[in-house]
Amino acid sequence: MADLPEIPDSLIEYPSDFPIKVMGAHHPDFVAVLTEVVLRHDPGFDPGSVEKRPSSGGNYVGLTFIVRATSREQLDALYRELTSHPMVKYVL
Repeated sequence: MADLPEIPDSLIEYPSDFPIKVMGAHHPDFVAVLTEVVLRHDPGFDPGSVEKRPSSGGNYVGLTFIVRATSREQLDALYRELTSHPMVKYVL
């Protein structure tokens, strides 16, 4: 029987730039509040780099954050905080 290749714990190489997309209802503080969350997990994040895309009806907004991923634990903690935030509908 042939040896199976070893499967890595993560498909992401660390450190690397990693995009995170967040969607939620349009709110004047949405960008600022979620940028604060991202900065807690990536203190070197540049708030000016946030990409913002409103929905066609203007009721929702999508944000893209390019974070510097340093570990799976860091990304897991960031995803947990974002997905549990009351302003957030989806995180991709």
